[in-house]
Amino acid sequence: MKKKGSGKWLILAAVLVLTGIFQYFHLGHFLTLAYLKESQARFVLLYGAHRWTVLGGYMILYILVTALSLPGAAVLTLAGGALFGLVTGTVVVSIASTFGATLACIVSRFLLRDWVQERFGEKLQTINRGIEEGGAFYLFTMRLIPAFPFFVINLAMGLTKMPVVTFFWVSQIGMLPGTLVYVNAGKELAGITSLSGILSPGLLISFALLGIFPLLMKKGLMLYRAARKSAARS
Repeated sequence: MKKKGSGKWLILAAVLVLTGIFQYFHLGHFLTLAYLKESQARFVLLYGAHRWTVLGGYMILYILVTALSLPGAAVLTLAGGALFGLVTGTVVVSIASTFGATLACIVSRFLLRDWVQERFGEKLQTINRGIEEGGAFYLFTMRLIPAFPFFVINLAMGLTKMPVVTFFWVSQIGMLPGTLVYVNAGKELAGITSLSGILSPGLLISFALLGIFPLLMKKGLMLYRAARKSAARS
């Protein structure tokens, strides 16, 4: 019990220190679209000279931001498309975002689950029942239709009994379509060199996809559920 308690304090201290550093040094400034655009040329040169170092550094940063539930993941995803292109950007962001989300889930489970269980045991039991019945598909639906911010899903799933391995692979698959759409938007944004570029077909399509993607996923899931019910009746 002592080791478990001390482990919790160590993790809590690490989270607080890293979050404090982020806030104290105003590192959020580096995770804005304005900074990304003004630094794009420097990053492209750096990536050309030190490909694997930049890829590794980007993934570590993305994992930390996601694991600590800090703001900036969306901008980092756009940056991945702008810097690495569609294919490499999608692969790198997909891997980093899933690892970061899984770490956030584990931290939430390790630090908060016992406290929540003591105070809201009955409510958590209901949620756990829902996870057990619809489990992976329930999480998959939330990943496809971002009704809640992704960091909220990460923390909430940490309070359930869902196995970490299940959380990882469902998140990997469920977040992939959205990642693809955002990375593509970042790739298109990187190509803007003048105001007229805002009206380019590629960028307009990318932003249209960002808007209609949740609606398409919701409609697709509704059709899937209706098909399942129809098959069950017959």
